[in-house]
Amino acid sequence: MSRYLDTLGTIVRLELQQRIRSTAWVVLVSVVFVLVGIVTALLWASLAAFDNGVAESAGVYSTIIFFVLLVGTLVTPAISGAAINGDRDAGTLATTQVTLATTGQIVLGKFLAAWTVALTFLAASLPALLFTLIAGGVRGDTLAASLGVLVLELGVVAAVGVGLSGLITRPLFSVVTTYLVVAALSIGTLIAFTLGGLAFQTEQRQTYIGIDYSQGGEFDPETGLPEEIICEQPTTFTASVPRFDLVWGILAANPYVVLADAAPTTFDRYGFPQDLFGQIALGPRSAQLPVESEVVYDECGAALAGDPSLGYQGDTPEEIFARTVPSWFVGLGVHLLFAGAALAAAIARTRTPAGALPTGSRVA
Repeated sequence: MSRYLDTLGTIVRLELQQRIRSTAWVVLVSVVFVLVGIVTALLWASLAAFDNGVAESAGVYSTIIFFVLLVGTLVTPAISGAAINGDRDAGTLATTQVTLATTGQIVLGKFLAAWTVALTFLAASLPALLFTLIAGGVRGDTLAASLGVLVLELGVVAAVGVGLSGLITRPLFSVVTTYLVVAALSIGTLIAFTLGGLAFQTEQRQTYIGIDYSQGGEFDPETGLPEEIICEQPTTFTASVPRFDLVWGILAANPYVVLADAAPTTFDRYGFPQDLFGQIALGPRSAQLPVESEVVYDECGAALAGDPSLGYQGDTPEEIFARTVPSWFVGLGVHLLFAGAALAAAIARTRTPAGALPTGSRVA
């Protein structure tokens, strides 16, 4: 086991020396460091207007985490998408294959190196993250869950890129395919969710009970309501409503939803999320709620109770979270299985001696 790990460590070290010494990597990390600093300062100044220190810290922290995930999903495919076929084109892969290193060690070493490089963008954000932690407002379970899922998601993208670089002959095609996979998970799931919800619709009976403003006499200057509130006759009509509750599971595969849903969110005294985690997770959580066959909007009854807006109010986000179930572990599990399958396929395709090589590929 010690010899296996030593060989694997050598592969990782060689890969890192090749990537980290490049000027492009230093520039990218520096740009991320500056951008995170600017975003942190602007967010803190913006949220300070609400005079809520907890919301400031939690909101800034969650935004930075999502920013790192965005940068990682944009840069990691370029780092990992040509890890194997790029070396094959350069004639250096065969040199490594004739050493004592096994194919599994070569592929895993390239994956671990790509994953490590992706995590350097998280390291560039650490000063801003520490600032939000020192300011308070970020719970320990939120910190552990969000960082853990972020690290795993960056590893998934790195594994997919390395796996596709072993399956696809041309480096350009493997890099583009990796970007397409990331786009399918990030944007494609949103499109599929929206179209799926619109495709499955149901009829909903809606009843509206309004206020008769023409017969209420003078208006109260404080509430804007008639001094004598008279209810109109109920108006009933039927409308087609999308059934997002039938397709909400598609969002479980979205990496941003996985990250948001895994992090325990915090709510203010009105039941609204204080960070970006809760605001994003509210979408798939709300989609879980089944469509009611009949809905009554009683504006008049709410006005008699003192507040007409009560006739349109539903559950608060905190109540929706309490009524629904998390789905992040399903999406993360699918991502990890897909990443493992990609690496296993790359190992099988790269293993030597090869019985047959794709047309146009070189041995050394």
